[in-house]
Amino acid sequence: MRGFLHCYYHDIYGIRPVERELRNTIVWLSCGFDRPPSRDAVDRFLTDLEHVVDDVFDRLVEQAARRGLLDLTYCIDSTDVRALPADQDASKCYDPTAEEYYHGYGCTIVSTGQKIPIAAEFTESKQASEETAMRVTSDALAVAKPIWMVGDSAYDTLDWHDHLLDAGVVPVAPYNARNADDPKDIEYRVEDRIEQHGEDVQLKQSTLDETYNRRTGVERTNESVKDCGLGRAFARGRVHARAQVFLALCIRLVVAITNYERGDNPGSTIITV
Repeated sequence: MRGFLHCYYHDIYGIRPVERELRNTIVWLSCGFDRPPSRDAVDRFLTDLEHVVDDVFDRLVEQAARRGLLDLTYCIDSTDVRALPADQDASKCYDPTAEEYYHGYGCTIVSTGQKIPIAAEFTESKQASEETAMRVTSDALAVAKPIWMVGDSAYDTLDWHDHLLDAGVVPVAPYNARNADDPKDIEYRVEDRIEQHGEDVQLKQSTLDETYNRRTGVERTNESVKDCGLGRAFARGRVHARAQVFLALCIRLVVAITNYERGDNPGSTIITV
């Protein structure tokens, strides 16, 4: 694990590049190896890691929460994970942000605070299903309950809003008039749904606008995790791709926690030595 963390932190990805880097005597000794690991050993480790990487991620999220690195606004968004052309498990996906197709997978992330990912799910494409959104949202709420949960118009669904309101969380996602036969005169879906969940509850438009503007936080989180290797899968197969995605998420948490412990900025994507 320490060897992969070293390589990913130094932008070294893929089975062969990692194996080459770990031939460096200083590197393999500092990572605790008795000898340089073989390519097969690196491959097997990545395969085995996929079985436990969820638990590692969850433990790191717990550590971040204990240190007060979470805040009261959660943001949810999906990002692309581009695969090698030879990866037969990957599929043709559409990225609506870039307005282009790509070969790969996706990842739905909930983040908070200073670029802290707290829940995630590896998906077949960037455009995640409503079921995925509900699962990731539930995972995030299990960590700690925020006041706000922010998403873009893709999260303008009744079930998502009602689930959050039932949990005592205010969802903020733009109202998508295309989802309705008789469009409502509202900016955010919650303006309509909150009437079903409480009496005499009012939300100011300015408060909703200000809260929604915080959605850029998850975009910054996605970029910071891509700095740790999220954006591209450098090994073939869904198992390895998923392991690499969660390893990148773990590295982001390790960097944030380490910087916090050193009195540095947890939002920084580098560790100053």
